[in-house]
Amino acid sequence: MAMTTFEDLAVWQRSCQLAVEVCVTTADSKDYALKDQMQRSAISVPSNIAEGCERDSDGDFIRFLRISKGSCGELRTQLYISEKIRKRLGQPSLEGSSSMIQETREISAMLQGLIRSIESRRPSK
Repeated sequence: MAMTTFEDLAVWQRSCQLAVEVCVTTADSKDYALKDQMQRSAISVPSNIAEGCERDSDGDFIRFLRISKGSCGELRTQLYISEKIRKRLGQPSLEGSSSMIQETREISAMLQGLIRSIESRRPSK
């Protein structure tokens, strides 16, 4: 079945769920700067997938998928930093941190696969 909207994309669905998980998990954090950055990065992933898809251009879609992939890497880095900070302060790990890190890896791989798929159907220059 062909994709008709960004909502049909499994990578968009999973990245939305990850964004919700990050926002809920960090909601009570007192580290406002890191919390804000993590939430922004997480929300950026599905938002850029949607924006690129709505542009109706393979070139634009690929560009926004790459931005989304970058935000996913940014979020993974922030999760690692959060864990290191918590460890240094003697605090427990962020709930679900390791599963969120793994999810960012899988979403990045899905985004790369989607980029390759779109590129393969484009005419060669």
